[in-house]
Amino acid sequence: MTETAKETKVVFERPHSLLPVVTNYCPGCTHGIVNRLVAETMDELDIEGKTVGIAPVGCSVMCYDFFGCDMIEAAHGRAPAVATAVKRVLGPDSVVFAYQGDGDLASIGMAETVHAATRGEHITIIFINNAIYGMTGGQMAPTSLPNQVTQTSPYGRDVSTAGYPIRVCELLSSLDGVAYLERVTVDTPANIRKAKKAIKKAFQNQVDGVGYSLVEVVATCPTNWGMTPQDAFKWMRENMLPYYPLGVYKDVVADGYANAAEAAAARAADCPIASGSQGGAQ
Repeated sequence: MTETAKETKVVFERPHSLLPVVTNYCPGCTHGIVNRLVAETMDELDIEGKTVGIAPVGCSVMCYDFFGCDMIEAAHGRAPAVATAVKRVLGPDSVVFAYQGDGDLASIGMAETVHAATRGEHITIIFINNAIYGMTGGQMAPTSLPNQVTQTSPYGRDVSTAGYPIRVCELLSSLDGVAYLERVTVDTPANIRKAKKAIKKAFQNQVDGVGYSLVEVVATCPTNWGMTPQDAFKWMRENMLPYYPLGVYKDVVADGYANAAEAAAARAADCPIASGSQGGAQ
């Protein structure tokens, strides 16, 4: 075979669902990695044409310019509420995801987060936890660690006045409406592969009608942490991962249930009114 007759094999290329544009993320930011994993998932599940993404307020506020699917910009913290409305209007054959940071999801949007989860909305949430407010200058976030220095905690987060960080996966795992929760990170090729698997499962759950799914990505913010990307990963591994352990926090399918509703019914089996074995309140 001549050299010209050999076929070229493509081993790596941009996902179709990720538009060929320059992003606004800082050098070393892990948002770009997660954006790609979401786009790869849309390609592999062949759902780009029926997917609607909800963009947050935060560093990923302009992700409506990066994804090829339809996108809607939500007010700060309201992405789960907007996602709920879109999913209910478009119906079960649609795929709706919200892409949110820790300030958007766990601070101003905590009520929307908790209530969408407990209602068991059939949506997918991609949650980026970098323990700081990135876009607005590095203020303390709900996920900032105890003693972590930020622009608004220059002497470190004082838990006696600011309270303790919110562990989102642990918090939501107690809610009956939730089908799947997993915490991942993207600091190494191996962890990126695990994160991709989790994100794909969260989208597949929605396609299959399993219920509300959230993937939390423990991330870095080199700019506001004042570190190089390499040092930021090191700091994350040494400080964030012990406080936010990676792993699956809930998976109703792995537990043997078809969906979150079936799992919730099983947990309510001993409650007469909840199980439907008696009439309503007299």
